[in-house]
Amino acid sequence: MDFVTVKNKFQIVIPQHVREQMHVEIGDILEAGVEDGKIIFTPKSLVDRHLAEGLEDARKGRTHGPYGTAEEAVSALEARAKRRAQKRRT
Repeated sequence: MDFVTVKNKFQIVIPQHVREQMHVEIGDILEAGVEDGKIIFTPKSLVDRHLAEGLEDARKGRTHGPYGTAEEAVSALEARAKRRAQKRRT
């Protein structure tokens, strides 16, 4: 087991062999938590983050549809994109 030091701004360095074993790369997202008095970091994918954001939007009523067909959904998205583009020009 390796020891790490808590640096300025409470930063730590994850030892190389731990990063390699867990396949943690620069820019990856880690969920931080506490279990049984231990700090636990769990790698998360961007899908998890986007899913959480989408669920939050749904809870707050920020949804579109329902649409009867995929074509209706695409048409609605295209119309929305067109309105946003026009707003940006003004």
